[in-house]
Amino acid sequence: MRDWISRSVNDFHGRALPEPAVPAGYAALIERFDLAVPLPARLTVIAERHHPAPNPSWLLLTPRHRPPDTLEGQLVFALKWEGLDLGVLAALFKAVEPHEIAAIVRATPTGAFARRIWFLYEWLTGRELDVPDPGKVRVVTIVDPEQQVGLQKGTPSPRHKVVDNLPGTRGFCPMIRWTPELRAAVAKGLDLRAREIIGRTRKDLVTRAAAFLLLSDSKSSFAIEGERPSSARAARWARVIGEAGVHPVTIDELERLQRLVIGDTRFVKLGLREDGGFVGTHDRDSQEPIPDHISARPQDLRGLLGGIIEYDGRSVTGGVDPVAAAAAIAFGFVYIHPFVDGNGRLHRWLIHQVLATAGYNPPGIVFPISAAILRRIDEYRAVLESYSAAMLPLVEWRPTADGNVDVRNDTADYYRYFDATAHAEFLYSCVEQTVEQDLPEEVRFLEAFDKFSAAIKEIVEMPDREIERLRGFLAHGGGHLSKRARENEFRALTNEETTRVEALYSELFGAFGREAV
Repeated sequence: MRDWISRSVNDFHGRALPEPAVPAGYAALIERFDLAVPLPARLTVIAERHHPAPNPSWLLLTPRHRPPDTLEGQLVFALKWEGLDLGVLAALFKAVEPHEIAAIVRATPTGAFARRIWFLYEWLTGRELDVPDPGKVRVVTIVDPEQQVGLQKGTPSPRHKVVDNLPGTRGFCPMIRWTPELRAAVAKGLDLRAREIIGRTRKDLVTRAAAFLLLSDSKSSFAIEGERPSSARAARWARVIGEAGVHPVTIDELERLQRLVIGDTRFVKLGLREDGGFVGTHDRDSQEPIPDHISARPQDLRGLLGGIIEYDGRSVTGGVDPVAAAAAIAFGFVYIHPFVDGNGRLHRWLIHQVLATAGYNPPGIVFPISAAILRRIDEYRAVLESYSAAMLPLVEWRPTADGNVDVRNDTADYYRYFDATAHAEFLYSCVEQTVEQDLPEEVRFLEAFDKFSAAIKEIVEMPDREIERLRGFLAHGGGHLSKRARENEFRALTNEETTRVEALYSELFGAFGREAV
């Protein structure tokens, strides 16, 4: 155990501060009790001057906000200014004696922060404290809804005189901070916007747009994994995505979906992993693992997935914003990495599952989230690594004879409790792109194609399949038929007809013409 940091520092655990300041709250607790936790995405410090400038990594408060250098002082400060970091709290409550937390509660038994600490200690540890009943007091929520995402209506805890509005359970409960960016994204009402677009579109166009977007998402999900599936395999997975929301999430259902996404199972062991797992490469000479991310231990998988399943039911029925809930569930799943293969596609399927279950997307329409992710693949990887990179140094592992990893320490809490704020912001930006770009663009494309098809038939009688083929050649040629196409596939067109066709294409499709699917 170390002393409290009482002087200004320029960096904290390798993270540079924007100006000299004294760590407070969770940062002070991490240092004082030498907690082995991933460093929170945002920490708080007390600046030397009275007008500090905060940034995404640091909340800088003035000297008058400095808390007492005590367990109670720093813990109350953390809850007040930083909200809940369940990972830090879980580690802290293992590092301190129960009587130390009980003393905090006894000091102010009716205090809102004392009651929150009391509840959180018992919730995280499963151990009851010997403290008096607080008596008749105003009930407070565990999650401050102004700071973080929580249930709209939680469960009362008469023992603590609090309302448990945590979005998950002890088995899995990532937290999401209400940043200005996230509040702005929610305020856009993208679900209503999508319904508005669909509502003014002909039903036959909606059906055709839905089919294209579904297949686009399936192909993009494979492409993210570096695969180019056959048409049959892409179509099969598209059907699975289209059924999201029909069946509840269970371990059996996830295993069924893994079988569907893998297809050829001759070299892949299906079901939950029985060995360690990691994402990364191998040393070319020794074949030892070089991990970028280490998956949850096999003995923890059922418990962690059970927590995800509980979070899914609790958050959706409890009124948690669907996109935020989808981010916590899907990214939590991919960090856990419960299968040998297929985790990435199931991670993205879970996004569709949560949004469909919550009724966020219009009936019959799947937002092509994977297509948006594929266009922003570097940002996607950065979001994934924002937490996995912080966790990796804390995982103790050794290489196995078959080039795998064997995790030696208890890591389950790293996958249960993490800050999913960046993940929620990223997913919202992808949803916005699908609603404001992909969906209306596909509708416009189909409207243009219908006009193109009708006009072509006024020029020359041609089957629908040939018209689509003609459009594809024009798209490839930037609005012009290539010499090969004019001399082969469409040699029956006269020069005058070709000129009219090219002009028609330019008028209707312009710069947004695309290659045929």
